[in-house]
Formats: sequence, structure tokens, C-alpha cells
Amino acid sequence: MAHTEVDFFKLDSLLSDEERLVRQSVRAFVEKEINPIIAECYEAGRFPTELISGLADLGVLGANLPEKYGCAGMNNVGYGLVMQELEAGDSGIRSFASVQGALCMYPIFQFGSEEQRMKWLPRMAAGKVLGCFGLTEPNFGSNPSGMITRADRVKDGWVLNGSKAWITSGTAADIAIVWAKADGERIRGFLVEKGTKGFTARDVKHKMSLRASITSELFFQDCLIPEENVLPESGGIKSPLSCLTQARYGIAWGALGAAMSCYRTAVEYSKERIQFGKPIASFQLTQEKLAGMLTEISKAQLICLRLGRMKDEGDYEPVHVSMAKMNNVKMALECARTSRSILGANGIMAEYPIMRHMCNLESVYTYEGTNEMHMLIIGNHITGIPAFSG
Repeated sequence: MAHTEVDFFKLDSLLSDEERLVRQSVRAFVEKEINPIIAECYEAGRFPTELISGLADLGVLGANLPEKYGCAGMNNVGYGLVMQELEAGDSGIRSFASVQGALCMYPIFQFGSEEQRMKWLPRMAAGKVLGCFGLTEPNFGSNPSGMITRADRVKDGWVLNGSKAWITSGTAADIAIVWAKADGERIRGFLVEKGTKGFTARDVKHKMSLRASITSELFFQDCLIPEENVLPESGGIKSPLSCLTQARYGIAWGALGAAMSCYRTAVEYSKERIQFGKPIASFQLTQEKLAGMLTEISKAQLICLRLGRMKDEGDYEPVHVSMAKMNNVKMALECARTSRSILGANGIMAEYPIMRHMCNLESVYTYEGTNEMHMLIIGNHITGIPAFSG
């Protein structure tokens, strides 16, 4: 299918040459390297590890972190466009890049020592060291501050005990950024290296969503963590939540990419599919569906671009990211469902990306903060009254 730009409000004119080049470079990689294999990977339940070196060469791992640490030093709009194009390929691929950069490299950059930054970030940007982010637990998702994973101080460092659930890249990771209660109830970040005695990981099987992504559980039993592997500037629940804000920003752009992929597929299909002697694109109800999708995509694009500029100016709050994530993922899921209806029975086939996007987006809808939680964050901002608990 020919790639057509979805840009009703001519937002392309508001991008810099560098931002357009970044988008085109990632788009070309997706079309050449990801699209030909992703349906097969999804069916097989396999994350395509052979793509990691190419993604690293593109500079998309920790793309908006400083060049000093081997990263691309992109602005946040450029980074957002990277996430958009990766998720136009598949949510699982965007999730890998998002976790590596926003949830693993970012906390080392933000809360780590300079020695930790220099030790880990260049190798992570090069795809030589893979990371995962351990915050969610089996019984604590939307309420991460209730975590039971603990780190107790001992003579040689810290002893870590607990478990984490729904961890992207967990079994593939060389290093896990693990959040635990230490010094009483204070939450701190720990770098847990693969091979640490007492640290085990296992894959989650039988997923119907994000099948081209590694999802794992992590277990810690009397893991000795040296003092040099504590993130020294971390402290309190705000530390991991600030990492989630970075990831949610990328998700807002990524969902846009999935929606655009579904929309483009539906437009092309509707022009070629003949029923009652004419293309279904000529029917009023089909046109209503296409017009509705383009309108919602355009609104989401406006949100993303404005949010990206605000983020680059340092003039944004987490609640802005919550609105973008909430709106855009819901919009993308609705676009996937509408596109599926236009393709009819063909919409469920792996030949087209729609059902794969739809199933993936069901997970994106609830991870990194459920739709309901983001709605309550916005409600708290409006009223000044938190409604997170009874």
C-alpha cells in the first residue's frame, strides 16, 4: 500500500527540516525492516531482536537524551515523531524503544550519578545493554505507592526482596530499574544487573495483545545490591512517576501512529473494494467513518505537536501528558475498530495491520496509567479534589 501523509491541517509546515528528516528516516526503516516481518512475529509471539541494532543505529534509543552520553539529542517533537512512526509499525516495537529510553535510560540520566550515566547510557543507546523498568506489582498497578517490594540496608549495600509484574523486555534485559521501599517507606531506584544472585525473570505466556513484545515477571529473593547501583537522586513515588510521564508522552505520539496506519489502510481499501458495482468509498456511511477518523486524528495531532513544543520549552505539567495519552489512545482504538468495520471480514486478517493494532491498543489503553486514572488526574487538576480513593 502506498504511504500517504495524513496531515489535514498542514502541520508538516510547522516542523523543522530536522524533524521531518527524523520522521522520514524512521518511516523508511519501518517500511523496509519492520512491516515485512511484523505480522509473522505477532502470530508467533516473538519479539524481533534482530531489529535492535538497526534501531540503535537510527538513534531512537534514548533519542531525546544528550549526545554526551551517546544519544541523539533530539528535541521532544522529533522524539515524538519517532514514537509515532515506530507504532505505525507495531505497538510492541514502540514499547521496546519507549521502555529502553524513557523508563530505563531516563531514570539513570535524571537520578543517577555521572559515573552511572557514563557507564550505562552509551551502551544502552547502542543497544548493547537492554533495560527494563520494575514498578508495577501483581497487586499494585494504579496504586504503585502500595508496593511491597523492599530494600533493606546491610553492611555491603542493600538486600532486595519482592516481585514485579507486566514488565516489558524483562527476560531480555541486562539491567532492571527496580523501585522498592527503602529507609522505611521511602521509594528508591536500584540498578539490578542480570545474573545477580536471587534475581529471576520469566515470560508471560498466552497473551492476545502485544504479542511481538516481551512481557515478563521479575522476582527478587535476598538480592544483594551494591551501593554503587542505587540511583542516588531518587526518592519518593515522584521519581518513578516522572519516568512514567516521559513514557506516556511517547505513547501519546505512538497511538497516533497506530491510528494513522489504520486510517490509511481503510482509505485505500475502501477505494479498491467493489460492492454493488462501485467502490465502497462512494457510500455515505463509509465516507462518514473516514471523515470522523480524519477529524479525530487531526485533533490528536494538534495536541501532540503543541505538547511537544511545550515540553521543549519546559512549560508543561504531567496533567498535559495525561490528557494527550488518554485522548489519543482512546481515539486510536476507536479508529482501529472503525477501520476494521470498513474492511469487513478482511479486517481480521494478518494481511492487514488493523486487527493487530486493535489488539495492541487494548493493552496501551490500560498500561502506563489506565484511561480512568488519567481522567481522574485531569479531574483533580480541574477541581483540586483528588478522587483516586474512597
